[in-house]
Amino acid sequence: MSALKIYTYAQCDTCRRAVKWLRARGLEFDERPIRETPPSAAELRTMLAAQGGNLRRLFNTSGRDYREQKLGEKLPALTEPAALALLAGNGNLVKRPFLIGPGVALVGFSEEAWATALAGK
Repeated sequence: MSALKIYTYAQCDTCRRAVKWLRARGLEFDERPIRETPPSAAELRTMLAAQGGNLRRLFNTSGRDYREQKLGEKLPALTEPAALALLAGNGNLVKRPFLIGPGVALVGFSEEAWATALAGK
């Protein structure tokens, strides 16, 4: 099993581009369906630290579940444990692709950022 884990949604073009990018570089990874198996609370905490503690960066703010739950209004008042519990319980709320591994924690896909973060892996 690879040390890199990528959480994706099959219908997400950005996720497909990220997976294609990883494969083109010969990087081994374990792909997981984000809706069925969201990132764990521990993985979310690691990602949160990598995002400078900005909870909003972990949320799929353009998603239907985010809008229906009115999280744009609620997020500023949520505690970190409550926000992470929401994310761990509903993969639709998590920004994707979500790539995590030793020394790597990336959300969203930017070729430049991923190339920098994965250099030498």
